[in-house]
Amino acid sequence: AQFGRLLDELERMGLRENTLVIFIEGDNGSAPEGGPHGSMNPMSNFANGTRETEQDLLQNLDRIGGPDAVPNWGYGWAWATNAPFRLAKQYASHLGGTRNGMVVSWPKHIAARGIRSQFTHVTDILPTVLELAGIEAPSSVNGVAQQPIDGVSLAYSFDAPAAPERHHTQYFEMMGNQAIYHDGWLANSNPPLEPWDERDLSQGRKTKMLPTDYVWELHDLRSDFSQARDLAATEPARLAEMKALFMDEARRNHVLPLDNRMSMDRFLAASSQQQRKDHYTYWGAGVSVPWPSAAPILNSSFTITAELETAGKADGVIAALGSRFGGWSFFVRDGIPVALMAASQLDGDQSRVAAKTRLPPGKAVLRYEFVSDGGVNAGGEMRISVDGREVARGRIARTISKLPEMTDTFDIGFDADTPVSSEYQDGGSFNGSLSRVDVDLKR
Repeated sequence: AQFGRLLDELERMGLRENTLVIFIEGDNGSAPEGGPHGSMNPMSNFANGTRETEQDLLQNLDRIGGPDAVPNWGYGWAWATNAPFRLAKQYASHLGGTRNGMVVSWPKHIAARGIRSQFTHVTDILPTVLELAGIEAPSSVNGVAQQPIDGVSLAYSFDAPAAPERHHTQYFEMMGNQAIYHDGWLANSNPPLEPWDERDLSQGRKTKMLPTDYVWELHDLRSDFSQARDLAATEPARLAEMKALFMDEARRNHVLPLDNRMSMDRFLAASSQQQRKDHYTYWGAGVSVPWPSAAPILNSSFTITAELETAGKADGVIAALGSRFGGWSFFVRDGIPVALMAASQLDGDQSRVAAKTRLPPGKAVLRYEFVSDGGVNAGGEMRISVDGREVARGRIARTISKLPEMTDTFDIGFDADTPVSSEYQDGGSFNGSLSRVDVDLKR
């Protein structure tokens, strides 16, 4: 319906006939991360060790579609919606993880409806638009030299349905799952575990097999649309050539070394490549920083020190990271300083430490100190002090290693978007002034 509204508006404006519309059905196949029964928070299951029972899911069914769920369906639906292709999202080796339908509409220049079956990759979209707009790809942007564009314009197929395809070779790789397309043939690795294989779920799908040791298949997609007939045994020479071609493309495109770790180890290693400091200062309320660029308080001991001033009873958020699906919030409720860790949205999966006395009116230095036990998802001790005097000390049962949502932020003086806690409303804006908030990390 929403795509129809867009097209109707183009029609109303008199622009529809000469507007190129490219609709791609998705960015990958259906996702299998929901487990056998689905999940209300699959990223937390994967990254933070959350375990939902069937009873948890049944009790929360009515929350699907609302602000209290980020759900994903179970394996069965992923399998069904990817059919007839095999496997699912994350498996770049198989068409169930990569193949999506695409519709191109340009009424003034594409006269009749039809099907185009030439191999096309998402990298072909930009060259297509540039060619049709008569624009050359820039060699530099803001003084930064640009990498060559690998894609091939597919405009040649618009008025020639049977034209020979021009995108001859394409590699695929994700989490150690590999494939290479070349002139109608597809060679692909097979994963040690399929997503619905529950043998190693308790181990987080870890495998000791190296990606270079995976068994490969060979398919002729010109006669095998769904990657169903393996020709590796009858075409060993071609398979060897295809595997060598994959390695050539992998080297050229900086894919190596292959990494098949299906655990937080992989993501924590990647994030640790960013330049991190041990001290961050945020100058006042209203700051909202995307979490990859914010003070990295996950998997770490830290202190958050706020210089604040209130005219009366203090109330509102000092700092917050994430959401109720996984995050920290440091706030004052009815004058009482509180620290809350939401390990997930499940009932009972939150740890809360609060002072027994209220903040005094006027200026104060409020400090939250978390001393981690060390390790991924580790708990620890939270200490809260006011003007150097400890007012609370308590246990945080467990923490999170990764935020469930890529759009989560670290906020000062309020809690943006989905809040970490329901103890404050409308973002929990702090009712006093925050002159600065300092974050110090202890590694």
